[in-house]
Amino acid sequence: MRLKERHQHILSTTIRHYVATAEPVSSKTLVNEYDLTVSSATVRNAMGFLEKAGLLYQPHTSAGRIPSDWGYRTYVDQIMSLDQTMRRKLDHLLSNAIKEEVGSLEALLYGVAQLLATLSGYIALITLPQQDTSTLRHLQLFPVDSQHIMLIIITDTYQTQSGLINPPPRIAEKLASGEGVEEELELLSNFLNRKLEGQPLSELANLNVEDLEQEWKQDRDFLGQICQKLTQQSQNRPSSPILVRGISEVLRQPEFSQLQQVQTLLHLLEAEQDQLCSLIFNLVEPNDDQKKVRVRIGSENPLEPMQICSLISADYYQGKLLAGSVGLIGPTRMLYENAIALVEVAADTLSEALTKVEGGEL
Repeated sequence: MRLKERHQHILSTTIRHYVATAEPVSSKTLVNEYDLTVSSATVRNAMGFLEKAGLLYQPHTSAGRIPSDWGYRTYVDQIMSLDQTMRRKLDHLLSNAIKEEVGSLEALLYGVAQLLATLSGYIALITLPQQDTSTLRHLQLFPVDSQHIMLIIITDTYQTQSGLINPPPRIAEKLASGEGVEEELELLSNFLNRKLEGQPLSELANLNVEDLEQEWKQDRDFLGQICQKLTQQSQNRPSSPILVRGISEVLRQPEFSQLQQVQTLLHLLEAEQDQLCSLIFNLVEPNDDQKKVRVRIGSENPLEPMQICSLISADYYQGKLLAGSVGLIGPTRMLYENAIALVEVAADTLSEALTKVEGGEL
């Protein structure tokens, strides 16, 4: 629902006070500390309306009120404005960090994660560049037995992968008879390297084999099989590891005072990164209607350990290819205008840096 201006102002001040103090907020507190220019009774009535609407609630009888997940959601969607001062500060710090880490992608990602954690006071997450952005650097074909040839590939990030494929009939016959085929496979490897080097692995399955088989017409199906295998290797890679920074800082927050809550969150961060990756990494290409920064608040998170937290994330790119995501995890009692600005600037900065790497500028 769309709140009236007065209700927006009361909800905003309640959230700001609760974020700052972690204490339930009374109408008397708002009147005394925020110069609302209205009576305590008016504020009390407004808070009662917000409570009936599900935006505030009392944690126990006779206590003040605190924001609900829906209250924070309404604040984020309708009321807040981004912290432009924080945006400028982070932009300056990240620009300096990039200059210091020229040529080292891993050091750059670690530096950005640490800056996000330090400036926000929350847990910073950055997924390493996803495998579907990897391109082919080199491949090699080796005979294994009469039924299999091994394909070994090296990506542009120097990751090595291998897989078995079935040889075409004429090569299978040679393998079965004991004829040497190493030289022929070497020639085919060289041919494929010339044609495919620099191509994204994820796109090779859609490659038009007809464009490749002029010199190897009789092995057209085999060439298609190799391209399919290269794409399969890309898809079968495990989720990218996640850089995590700032755990010690956020665990000082009162929301994490219970040992069980701490243990389940730490287990998720350390041992269940595949589940976490599916939350922070946007597997669907964004469209014009989708917001650049995604905000999941409390119960909006499908993973139970995350339901006392908010997760803010945005994607970063290498050129036009989706590379990874940047995120912050903190209590739902979060400075959303600050955190959203941090994540947005960090994602933009990483995209700019990786695009320069792709263009040979960094």
